[in-house]
Amino acid sequence: MIDTARPWLLAAGGLSIAASVLHLACIVGGPSWYRFVGAGEPIARAVERGALMPTLITLFIAGVLGVWALYAFSAAQLLPRLPLLRTALVAISAVLLLRGLAVPLMQAWRPDLSPSFIWWTAAIVTGYGLIFANATRLAWPSLGRDF
Repeated sequence: MIDTARPWLLAAGGLSIAASVLHLACIVGGPSWYRFVGAGEPIARAVERGALMPTLITLFIAGVLGVWALYAFSAAQLLPRLPLLRTALVAISAVLLLRGLAVPLMQAWRPDLSPSFIWWTAAIVTGYGLIFANATRLAWPSLGRDF
């Protein structure tokens, strides 16, 4: 069963690494990179002022995405089994799908973001979540129990 899931798990892990690297590139690239990826003008201005918070938030997100890659690669049996593997894969899928579906919340919470950015990121994150969810579904029988 893992042979069917492996390409999906590798895709999920690869997307996680790509997203993590993109976040790290924003830190290196500075305000123009934050603007390019649509982080919003207040964030870009904070980076210009030398505020530490945008960098810390971006590092945190990059770290979480890196951990998600480790879980996908662990499920694909490229790495040793990580703790709570099944639970983590379900949680990662849920977080991504909920974020993808949260367009009205994003519009209310971040009115500084353009509607096109909100819709594009929702579509991207939903696709990413569907890949993680399908990988989890296909790998489920071979993942064993968490406890």
